[in-house]
Amino acid sequence: MSIAESLQGIGFLTAFRESQLMYPIILSTHLACIAVFGGMILMTDLRLMGIALTKFSVSEVVGRFRMWKRVGFCVMIFAGLLLGCSEAVKYSPNPFFWIKMVLLVFVGVHALAFRPTVYNNTEAIDRSPALPTNAKIAGALSIVIWLGILSMGRLIAYYEGGAKPSPTSVALFKR
Repeated sequence: MSIAESLQGIGFLTAFRESQLMYPIILSTHLACIAVFGGMILMTDLRLMGIALTKFSVSEVVGRFRMWKRVGFCVMIFAGLLLGCSEAVKYSPNPFFWIKMVLLVFVGVHALAFRPTVYNNTEAIDRSPALPTNAKIAGALSIVIWLGILSMGRLIAYYEGGAKPSPTSVALFKR
């Protein structure tokens, strides 16, 4: 906890957290990037699985979204770091936050595992008579990982930690 307190006590993070303008702007930017970036990831994954955008080659879909996905990912991560570091004491005991962080590591592992055979090999996938299994697996795993990240991100807000149950909720369970 002392690391979290030290981190969020850094001057600019304190000012950021207490700002009535900057914190909501960065939070909105983070959420907007998740929506846009997530949509591009979803469409790429669905194309890899042969479900959507089938009129376009895998190379076209992956190529057209690649730069925008990278920019969106960087902005999303930067905004998320600002938000997380500025509220480190609140997030450090939150299990949903830590699950989200582990899932973000899985995104990196997924990228390393499938980059050579799928994402950097789209021309071979396009020439293949049927979508290769590894491309379908890459798409499906990506969807699962990103849905987990989105779910955990949403659940972070509902974690109350060591909060004691209200007398009303205790009374309801005694009946």
